[in-house]
Amino acid sequence: MKREIKIKEPIKLRSKQLLNGCLSLYLDIYMNKRRMYEFLKLYIIPESNRADKQRNVETLKLANAIKAQKIVELQNSKFGFNYNKNKANMLLTEYIAELADRDPTKKAKKTLMNTLIFHLQRYDTNGTSLKLIDKEYVIGFIEYLKTTTQKHCKKEKKINVNTQVCYFKELNYCLNYAVVEDILSINPINKIKNEDKPKRKKTERDYLSIDEIKALSKTYFYNDILKRAFLFSCFCGLRHCDIMALTWANLRKDKTGRTQLHILQKKTQECISLPLCNEALKQLPDKGGSLDSDKVFKGLISLGRTNEVLSRWAMDAGIQKHITFHVARHSHATMMITLGADLYTVSKLLGHTNIQTTQIYAKIVDESKNKAIALIPEIT
Repeated sequence: MKREIKIKEPIKLRSKQLLNGCLSLYLDIYMNKRRMYEFLKLYIIPESNRADKQRNVETLKLANAIKAQKIVELQNSKFGFNYNKNKANMLLTEYIAELADRDPTKKAKKTLMNTLIFHLQRYDTNGTSLKLIDKEYVIGFIEYLKTTTQKHCKKEKKINVNTQVCYFKELNYCLNYAVVEDILSINPINKIKNEDKPKRKKTERDYLSIDEIKALSKTYFYNDILKRAFLFSCFCGLRHCDIMALTWANLRKDKTGRTQLHILQKKTQECISLPLCNEALKQLPDKGGSLDSDKVFKGLISLGRTNEVLSRWAMDAGIQKHITFHVARHSHATMMITLGADLYTVSKLLGHTNIQTTQIYAKIVDESKNKAIALIPEIT
């Protein structure tokens, strides 16, 4: 009689209930008498329609695929298999592409790595293997970033200094990872002097005051759906990509009758719940006969086109500032801090994963206060 052999898996897929009704998926890893937990930043959302159900099925497939890959990695390390010996012969761009595909949940990270690959291929058309990446190669890439141009809103422009820093840091991250995986013995960037590395330039974050938001709301703008979406962002802080993806199913009433917004942020893949204020609700288009799966701001134009036309509206409202859609998010953050909200609360409202990101807005408010105090003339 054949007996079924049961193999005990070292990794189990589990879930944790969140306050917003979603289930956060994580891996429960037990090996060598040690237990570890790894949260996947994947979420099972409450199912209100067929689309939600299908999305949850896809999320579970992805989570199980990650689990299977982790089991293979654990078993290989346990039995001493090392597949990294020959990776030094890989092209740098191939290695970065492999890193980008390892964690499908980090979409923003993957996009950044793919952009880095694009620039590395423009800089080095033939490609260079990992083992041949040296100090001179990296210095050459830094010079490339300083001088090259790329298309931005249909115009060829030099790469912004802060974007250069972003690409450089991502390259540094990838080379450090190669050291951790025993592919490289040293990161060649460590041999470069700090003064030769690209430096971040301090930039002023434009935002609108409450009076300026009022002026915009009273000023006619030919694109009504864009006007509503921009003002909606001013009052709730959502990014353009999340507003474009927003459906009526994402808006639900809680037990007290207050409308709550529940979404999975595209940039961070974090699930957030936001209570919507009356001013935000005023900007919502009439639902009419729309289905729950329909977009709220149907017909909203792309971010690039949006930023081109917003300046006209601002000029008509008498606002002499460079306005982009993201200014609405900055405006919401500074408004909340100015009105007395604490940093932690504002970070949660914005969906920030790191409170240090939110502290930038606190500094902006402090600078505004200092400028206001400086306006007081000598009286005595």
